[in-house]
Amino acid sequence: MRIVGVPAAGRPSVVAMEVGHGEDPHQLLWNQGFFVQRLLSASGAESDLVITAQVAPHGHPGSALPTRSRGLDPDLVIPDGVQPIRRQRLAAYAIVLSSRGLLATQFSHRTAVPGVWGLPGGGLDRGETASSAVVREIAEETGQEVVLDHVLDLQSDHWIGRAPNGLIEDFHALRVIYSAVSERPTDPVVHDTGGTTAASRWVPARRWRRFSWSAGFRAVLAKHLEGLLDVTEIGA
Repeated sequence: MRIVGVPAAGRPSVVAMEVGHGEDPHQLLWNQGFFVQRLLSASGAESDLVITAQVAPHGHPGSALPTRSRGLDPDLVIPDGVQPIRRQRLAAYAIVLSSRGLLATQFSHRTAVPGVWGLPGGGLDRGETASSAVVREIAEETGQEVVLDHVLDLQSDHWIGRAPNGLIEDFHALRVIYSAVSERPTDPVVHDTGGTTAASRWVPARRWRRFSWSAGFRAVLAKHLEGLLDVTEIGA
């Protein structure tokens, strides 16, 4: 994945770099002298994904954000001689609102957090764009049709753990987060059964904190949901 910083939409880039395994895009930009004001777009297919952000100088030349430590599944035991497989996964998710509330998906027993709630979405298939991936994943996990609005956030998490297929991975997750609206919401149905999604439902958007969310998605909702509700005035 490549991160590109511009001073304003339509202007030439002032910074651009590849995001390597385990690297946080926000930290990379900060260390180059910039902070992200807002994300503008996610373009290109899986192998050539480009995130464009509006950036500004942070005014602290020479400063560097501390590197976040790599997480480790506390229940994981790595056998002698086993080297975790390095994997960087690009994925796209969405905060989906409708007249019925906020769309949520529940993690299955195939994940490390069964029963915990998250946002609909998933990994990009080969040759797939982030926007196409999130629309497809929402349909597979919830049966809902949505209209994407804009790119909200970009998350980076890095840890060692066991994948659903049993392999031990040195895993780097890069998640593009969109806002979206479902104009004709229905009862959610998980079509992609047997995977990482156990259930899906609409939850009361202004009472979302009553549910048990994964740490990353809880942070995204705390940062963005209130502003989206103020704009859309739906899903209360």
